[in-house]
Amino acid sequence: MKTVMITGCSSGFGLEIARHFLERDWQVVATMRTPRTDLLPASSRLRIVALDVTDGDSIDAAIAAAGPVDALVNNAGVGVIHPLEAVSMDTARAVFDANTLGTIAMTQAVLPAMRARRAGVIVNVTSTVTLAPLPLLSVYTASKAAVNAFTESLALELAPLGIRARLVLPGRAPGTRFGENARALMQGGVPAEYAPLLDEVFQGMRVPGPVTQASDVAQAVWRAVTDPAAPMRIPAGEDAEALAASL
Repeated sequence: MKTVMITGCSSGFGLEIARHFLERDWQVVATMRTPRTDLLPASSRLRIVALDVTDGDSIDAAIAAAGPVDALVNNAGVGVIHPLEAVSMDTARAVFDANTLGTIAMTQAVLPAMRARRAGVIVNVTSTVTLAPLPLLSVYTASKAAVNAFTESLALELAPLGIRARLVLPGRAPGTRFGENARALMQGGVPAEYAPLLDEVFQGMRVPGPVTQASDVAQAVWRAVTDPAAPMRIPAGEDAEALAASL
């Protein structure tokens, strides 16, 4: 029986990815900063493990608790929606620490065992904002674009070892807690000149249209993990697929 380790499973994409793999008879190591046992159905194939991807000791403990994994899904991350002038450098560092460096650190942690087995899959969840930039997301977009570049380069060095690396790019997902979590980092004062843009962007977020569901991301991750012929970049969600097709 194969094992998948998924980061950021307390809500949204990560929670649905864990549920998707559980329903398909995989062993699932679902990680979250504050472990909760009530989020997923009880199963002998499920382990809930504490993990903060920005903390090296936490990563080491989680890897030890997980044991050998066949697939790692780097989903944990944070967002920030704010004009750059209002984003402190502490906030920018926190975003890169979670989204970019956390992904790199988790990948480093699983590679020795995968290399020894000459098998494994790493799937990194980024965003379609890296394909079509949007205002107020400069720091977040930069952190995810770095993961795109990291993954595509990494895939080349891992392929001869029998290890695959792939990207899943979701679109806008109002059904998740991304906006709520991003607002927690929106603490800097915003110059008045940005007010019209802020209003326009937040009004645009409420306009009906194609969006990404958490189930779309789970299906895309499943494809990335189980299909050796899956493309490097897999858009997830109706809006993401439409955007990718237009480029």
